[in-house]
Amino acid sequence: MASSTIYTPKQQRILLIASLLILGGFIIAGLRGYVSAFFGAGILYVIFRPLFYGLVHRKKWNRALVTTGIIIFSLFVIVLPFLVLSFLLIDRIQYYAQHTDQILGLVKQAEELTGFKITSQQNVQKMLQQGGSFASQQLPSLAGGALDFLVIIGLMFFTLFYMFTEEESFLEGLRKHLPFKRDTLKELGEQLRNNVNANVLGQGIVSLVQGILTGLTLLIFGVPDAAFWGTVAFFLAFIPVLGTPLVWLPAGLIQLSQGNTTDGVGILVVGAVVITNIDNLLRIMLAKRMGDVHPLVTLAGIVIGVPIFGILGLVIGPTILSFFIVLMQVFAKENRESRAEAVQDEANVAEHAEVQAEKVAR
Repeated sequence: MASSTIYTPKQQRILLIASLLILGGFIIAGLRGYVSAFFGAGILYVIFRPLFYGLVHRKKWNRALVTTGIIIFSLFVIVLPFLVLSFLLIDRIQYYAQHTDQILGLVKQAEELTGFKITSQQNVQKMLQQGGSFASQQLPSLAGGALDFLVIIGLMFFTLFYMFTEEESFLEGLRKHLPFKRDTLKELGEQLRNNVNANVLGQGIVSLVQGILTGLTLLIFGVPDAAFWGTVAFFLAFIPVLGTPLVWLPAGLIQLSQGNTTDGVGILVVGAVVITNIDNLLRIMLAKRMGDVHPLVTLAGIVIGVPIFGILGLVIGPTILSFFIVLMQVFAKENRESRAEAVQDEANVAEHAEVQAEKVAR
């Protein structure tokens, strides 16, 4: 005898969907602190997929060994240097937040140079302390979250390993569950690659070069703690328009206020002529590797990404926002095509009905 149920087929479908949403909500809530690991794995997958494809599919190298090599390379060349710079930055920011005398002295010199009173020393101290607290929250800290740090890194590389070693299943799953046509998915893949290249590879290289040049310039012209300010310039270089001038411009003005005219002018000239323009030069050289991402999208992505992902939001935020815009464009394109197809179908039906009517009339 068949078992009975108190639910109609429609109610069963609604309850199934509700159960999936509830369970999915619990899963997302449990993983919310580690979502950057999955985004990081996706970004690394897009970056290294051309290398993986060439070695595994063309040269027939062992898949697991190639994936392991990619993980080791990305760990020592991308992840660890970025984290070391982050640790250096947070350490020095906390130092200046606790020792405000040096910053207050620089503010006073800037006021004497410009003739304008910026703000009271109490306000400057308060802003420095708030800045140190904000940086502590946004930047990674081994002392404050060593276990979370290890879990995120481990989860990221674990995910990346299976994205490569089981690539066919992974891509087929995307094709199966994403609500787009196959041609659209191909276009999305190309757009995602361009966005990652622009926001991670391209901007990362540009920021690194500008940070190094800023640090070397300050070192040559006798600015104290040049390595720290070069690190600050590296992270600020991700911000469109403002970027490194927030470092070398005050440094040059302070040198001028101290009577070091040659050093001050040297910093300002190198900053305006070399450090600023190296951005445009590198973007031209990397044009084939970088997508066309509007600076406003990058800035908005940073504002959105940093509070959510911390310092990694500098690259994850703009990538997500630019890809969201691409999804909206693709969605609009598919809607236009669907409407055009519907209109064409209606026209075909009308034409067919007209032909049939003519046959009947005959």
